[in-house]
Amino acid sequence: MSALTILETETHQPHTARPMFYLMNNAIQNYAWGSKTSVNQLFDIENPTGEPQAEVWMGAHCNGCSTVMINGEETKLSSLINQDMSAILSEQIATRFGELPYLFKILAAENALSIQVHPNKQQAEEGFAREEQSSIPLTAANRNYKDPNHKPELVYALTQYKAMNGFRPISEIISFFSEMAIPELQGLVDDLIADQTPTGLAHFFSGLLSLEGEQKEMALTVLLAQARITDLPLFNLILELEKQYPGDIGLFGPLLLNVITLEPGQAMYLDAETPHAYIHGTGLEIMANSDNVLRAGLTPKYMDVEELVACTCFNEMPFDRLLLEPNVNNGMLEYPIPVDDFKFAIVPKSDKRDLEVLTAEILLPLDSTLVLTHENGETCIVEKGQSVFIPAYSKHYTLDCQGRVARAYS
Repeated sequence: MSALTILETETHQPHTARPMFYLMNNAIQNYAWGSKTSVNQLFDIENPTGEPQAEVWMGAHCNGCSTVMINGEETKLSSLINQDMSAILSEQIATRFGELPYLFKILAAENALSIQVHPNKQQAEEGFAREEQSSIPLTAANRNYKDPNHKPELVYALTQYKAMNGFRPISEIISFFSEMAIPELQGLVDDLIADQTPTGLAHFFSGLLSLEGEQKEMALTVLLAQARITDLPLFNLILELEKQYPGDIGLFGPLLLNVITLEPGQAMYLDAETPHAYIHGTGLEIMANSDNVLRAGLTPKYMDVEELVACTCFNEMPFDRLLLEPNVNNGMLEYPIPVDDFKFAIVPKSDKRDLEVLTAEILLPLDSTLVLTHENGETCIVEKGQSVFIPAYSKHYTLDCQGRVARAYS
């Protein structure tokens, strides 16, 4: 059975009461980098056309809003929320955000996503207003800001999940580029050696991304020649990325950024202003409700280097700080996320676990069927890979599941 099929008959509630549980029908984004098999294999979500199933969006974002059934009619989740925002989201969240403040995803990357940075809240508000005033269409290729929101995010690995996140120590970057001795980059390397500060790294990063023509081509030629004679995982990764993005300046990314492989069940937080890229694997991703992306390579899309640099934090990120360890609370794994837009937890195998609802939640069973029960007698059966929306007014529910359940809330 498709996990995206709404099983209206499996939700039972008194006709006079408003529902406590809404099974969701979720948009699938068929981006070219997505996997054609992973979402189907993990969640039994059908793929009859054989297209890449890159992302399954669970939420109320306008570019891929989930739907729910209301009185037998398919209705956008955003429309449901707008009917009674304070009751559905909670008065606090409705006042603070005025919308469901997070977007929850299944993300399956067969090929690498672009190296990217997300602006902080102030940068997003100012950039969005500036581009609106300049009448740049939202769909324009040179549009940087799609909305006035920041986009911090967390990724939870379902398979081995390779990614890049944050700048390496400047000393490591200098070591890599000094050993390669690329003539076209020598001036930039010398400047970084002389100024091993965030300012110096910003100058180096900007200069590298701004290479054009023969200078860029020669620098990449030397990089790839070095990679072919250096049998190290990092250089093998560069050769792998070159097959996907030939001639792309982002091929230098692994020498600038930390490269990490998350094992299933591990999680990583990615803050605003931090360069990162997902390379391969399937995981869950939860983020603030935004679609703002500034690209830094591994992409055929528009790159605004000046705006990118202005929205990037050039501090080193120690490798041992990349993983986000959960706090254990009543057996649940709760991840300490430093923003208010969203929270994320993994609920382990549960028999009649009682949970309190303070804000609107989305639950996604990862391994087996989930059964929800409300004190008013309503029950809801949620298949593995299906998701369910629970309004704040539900207050409490009981959860039964023989596997893990991912819990998104705010």
